[in-house]
Amino acid sequence: MKTIKYILGMAVIASLFLNCNKDEAYETNATEANFSARGNSDPFSGNTWVQEDQMARPAVNTVFVSSGSKDAFNVTVPSEQGAAFQQMFQNNLMALSPAFNGPEDTNALGLDAATFSTVLATDVLTVAKTGTTTFFDGVNVLTGRTLADDVISVELLLIFGGEDGTEFPGLSDDNVDANDKEFLTSFPYLASPW
Repeated sequence: MKTIKYILGMAVIASLFLNCNKDEAYETNATEANFSARGNSDPFSGNTWVQEDQMARPAVNTVFVSSGSKDAFNVTVPSEQGAAFQQMFQNNLMALSPAFNGPEDTNALGLDAATFSTVLATDVLTVAKTGTTTFFDGVNVLTGRTLADDVISVELLLIFGGEDGTEFPGLSDDNVDANDKEFLTSFPYLASPW
């Protein structure tokens, strides 16, 4: 099981490197067609900024969007992503996770493959205006994200953990339980460089 987890981890890392290019962050001076379709003009500089990547939920885009659809997914507005990409997410989820072998299988949130992939396919980070802010704390789900939230472990648990989160324990945790250095208790909250 340790070998499978290592291979899966290496595949995710390789995918990150293969799908990223330092020059892909933003285009400036895009054509008028790009602007009207998907850009925002900066009235002060005259540049048009075009979104070319999005990742509200870390690793979800990397894992569930097929390589031939990455560009289309990255420029699709979130309100249209579910309709356009849910089936791809569901197919990839069911192919990747043995915890979703059949239509009756659910994850720790009680979501079957169709419902869970519908949630995942809309790549937004939801934030609760009141109450607890967390990616997942066992009770609250996707109500925001704090620096200390173990987002990758939560995603692995929801993908591989099955109904009670224990189905494939070797695949359900990245075993990175804390930041290398403690976060600050005041703004900017990020750990100081070491």
